[in-house]
Amino acid sequence: MELIVGLLLLTVSLLPCKAQGSSAVTPVFVKKGEDVLLKIMKADELQKFSFFSWKFNASGILVTLTPKAEPEIYPRYTGRIEFSVENYSVKLKNLQKTDSGVYTAHVVKIPQEVKVAEYNVTVQDPVSPVDLTVDSVSRSSDSCNVTVTCRTQDSHINSTFRCVNQSCSQEGGEQSKVTTSGASLQVYLDLNGSVICNHSNQVSSTEDIKTIEQLCPRHSDLTQSQKGASVTMIAVILILVSILIVIVIVAGVVYHRKRGKYNRESIENTVYEVPQTAATAQTPVQRPTRDVSELSPTSTYCLVGPHTGTVESTETRDKPLPESLYAQVEKPAKPLKK
Repeated sequence: MELIVGLLLLTVSLLPCKAQGSSAVTPVFVKKGEDVLLKIMKADELQKFSFFSWKFNASGILVTLTPKAEPEIYPRYTGRIEFSVENYSVKLKNLQKTDSGVYTAHVVKIPQEVKVAEYNVTVQDPVSPVDLTVDSVSRSSDSCNVTVTCRTQDSHINSTFRCVNQSCSQEGGEQSKVTTSGASLQVYLDLNGSVICNHSNQVSSTEDIKTIEQLCPRHSDLTQSQKGASVTMIAVILILVSILIVIVIVAGVVYHRKRGKYNRESIENTVYEVPQTAATAQTPVQRPTRDVSELSPTSTYCLVGPHTGTVESTETRDKPLPESLYAQVEKPAKPLKK
């Protein structure tokens, strides 16, 4: 089998090579120790090829495949790669910095070799932590100047920030540089008023942050205590408004209940006049006349006026007399009819 593959490789090396349709190299960045999957973009178009292979830096062979045969992984990559027969992709495992390079996939269709994929893989170490330190702070009645240092294990940047009233800016704008390991070191002021020291590459990032509120509390947009006081004040106002609304609602309910009770009592205590018809109002009540003889057979009453005769005695004259007196007048009994 190895002899057949060798002969095929020799044949391939003698064939003219045709570049991939797009001829673009895809950059891939991988953190040291991690895996990466390299794919064939148009695997369904690979039909009737005589020989397929993945190569490293144009000469190192990772895997080869011939029609109606099992893929062959070269000893150097045994256990380090996984190959898919279905889509011809290759997975590189536990990459180290020595694995950085160009990986290409080739298909041999007699009489030419076609490159069907190309990746430039870069394996990077994770970046080291950073430290943001404050070198100096100078304050006056209307301004505050802060000088900081953004430092990593092999590089550093100095920068100064100036705050006037409630507006802060970075002198000279954002500061950045490329470290000896190829990573980027930056120090800048973000929109929230924080000084950020950032160390990053394509696979990892670390940062350290300090707020202007800590360094220049009088000149920050709003100190933490003021923010807390504002939030507390808003909460108190909302609570008071809620209590006031509840009181108004309860008072309205009580008022309407009392008013309804008063109206019911007024209705119950009201005496309405019995309506009279026109005939009743105009016609006096006719009482039946009775014969005097049918009244009391023994007595009758009459009104006697004050006495106008001769005063018989002084004693009688001195006594007050009533304006009217009733006197019982006896009248003879009525003879019985025969």
